[in-house]
Amino acid sequence: MAEFRLTQISDTHLARRLTKLTFNFERIAGHIDATRPDLVLNTGDIGFDGPNAPDDMEFARTLHDGLPVPCRYLPGNHDIGDNPTQVGATPAELVSERARQAYISVFGDDRWRFDAMGWCFIGLNSLVMNSGLVSEAEQFDWLAGELANTGGRPVALFLHKPIFLNAPDDPELAVTSFRYVPMPTRRRLVEMLRTADVRLVASGHVHQRRDFTYQHTRHVWAPSAGFMISDARQERIGIKETGLVEYRFQPDGFEVRHVRAPGQVNVDLDELLTKPAPEKAPAAVESAISGSIAGFSSLRGAIATKQSTLPRGTMDCFASLAMTSDQI
Repeated sequence: MAEFRLTQISDTHLARRLTKLTFNFERIAGHIDATRPDLVLNTGDIGFDGPNAPDDMEFARTLHDGLPVPCRYLPGNHDIGDNPTQVGATPAELVSERARQAYISVFGDDRWRFDAMGWCFIGLNSLVMNSGLVSEAEQFDWLAGELANTGGRPVALFLHKPIFLNAPDDPELAVTSFRYVPMPTRRRLVEMLRTADVRLVASGHVHQRRDFTYQHTRHVWAPSAGFMISDARQERIGIKETGLVEYRFQPDGFEVRHVRAPGQVNVDLDELLTKPAPEKAPAAVESAISGSIAGFSSLRGAIATKQSTLPRGTMDCFASLAMTSDQI
């Protein structure tokens, strides 16, 4: 049977210094080489710190360019900054047009539409929603036009943040508002989607695998391709594991396959933050630096010294890092 095969990966958080995450991406690359889907889609948080470390984005793009099939991309909060909410604190790294343009210069359009196998595929930038940026209004105008021109075809929608937890009218809570498309923009988005035959909404962001149906729309949360978050840091909503999602679209329906790449490992966030034990310095050197603090080059140290630049509240794992080095 003719079908369009799409592989979704998400929350890769790539950076040259994070070798464990590169390892997992290489396992995924091997799986993609073996399965050869028609398209690979990364639904955001492609790099670790796009707004402040442009090399993270360049490095991530280089790895994706090595895949043997075409790729499309959507931005995440670690790529362009986070959107404000009605009830939560203002993100330390607020989404900006500067960061959005930097993303576009590396990965291309932050919204898109294409048709395949009788389906209409739409990708949205969920981080500009509720931002007040000109690009937010432009995207909604663009989306209205695309939904009006589906020609009756079913729609598969992709974006970084899930639209909601269980239902569109879920209350927006300060402690979790950064997980979902924020109010009041969420309400507007849901109303627009009701004008078309939206069969699938696929997202990432939460680092948990989840699959449920609300009314006639199936909602799929892709897990992180890079790392998972312990229950001590984040409540369990779905399945906590690294992995990817495979879709097979036919004119009359679609299939979802929740898989892991061979050799892919469950890197825990705490592994990325653990400070290695310092090596014992020679006596002469130890005497010379007596009373100083030994440096270390791990990601854990980088986070501890750059807390003010990390986006608080943008996702569970990094909201948990807003603490002093003694607390980590």
